[in-house]
Formats: sequence, structure tokens, C-alpha cells
Amino acid sequence: MIEPIRLSFDVDCAADHAFEVWTSRIGTWWPADHTASGEADTRVVLEGRPGGRIFERTSSGVEHDWGEVTVWEPPARFGYLWHLRRDRADATEVEIRFLPRDNATTRVEIEHRGWERLGAGGEAWRDRNYGGWSTLLPHYVAATHPG
Repeated sequence: MIEPIRLSFDVDCAADHAFEVWTSRIGTWWPADHTASGEADTRVVLEGRPGGRIFERTSSGVEHDWGEVTVWEPPARFGYLWHLRRDRADATEVEIRFLPRDNATTRVEIEHRGWERLGAGGEAWRDRNYGGWSTLLPHYVAATHPG
């Protein structure tokens, strides 16, 4: 088994806001350099329901599927299959939890697993995704701040 990526951090907002920013407002903070097209005006969409698609749509209407929502429990947790730039059969799994804290902050816990599905390239793909998470998350954290 290849060790999952596990990340956790706090955001300065309530759990329902943290969940909503990640899911309903994903298109406002997801950077173009983390998309399949790389186009600045690409729109990122997460359909909030089990079976919902996660995809990007370019300004010319081309869509690239990224994944599929598997768990939808607002505002506490959601999960999805992730296959950006890969075949759906090679999808890894992501689970994100939003845990309220006493001081009006929320602990966000991420587990990205299933790398062994990718065979010999699983560890390299895991390492690449770890780098992707590291550069993606500051965009999300900034988007959770009011104003």
C-alpha cells in the first residue's frame, strides 16, 4: 500500500462557510495552472451531490472531466474520485472533512488515497499530487476570508 496524502490546517471561518467556499465557490479560487487546459478563463465546476461531476469548462465550451462526487454530507464532509489528466479507471480518492473548532475556526482535514491503483507509477503520481496540494491550498485559504 502506498501511504495516503494527509493534510490538515485551520481556516478562520465557520465550517459551513469553509465547506461552501470549497464546493459551491470552487470556481472563484481554483487557479488556472491547476487545470487541464491551463486557460485563465476556464470555469471550474463541482456539482454538489453524490454522482455530481467535477470538471472544467473552457471559454470555448470544451469540458475536461476531473472527478465524481462520492460522498456529500454538508457542511461536515465530502469525497470524490479524482482523475484529472488520467483515465477514470485510474481515479484516486479524496475525502475532505470540515471540523468546527471552539474559537470560530474550522479544521480542514484532507486524505488523498488509492495510489496503488496506478501500479508502478503510483508513488511518483502521489508525490506530484502532494506538490499540487501544496500550491493549491493557499488559494483556498485566502478565499475563506470574508471581504
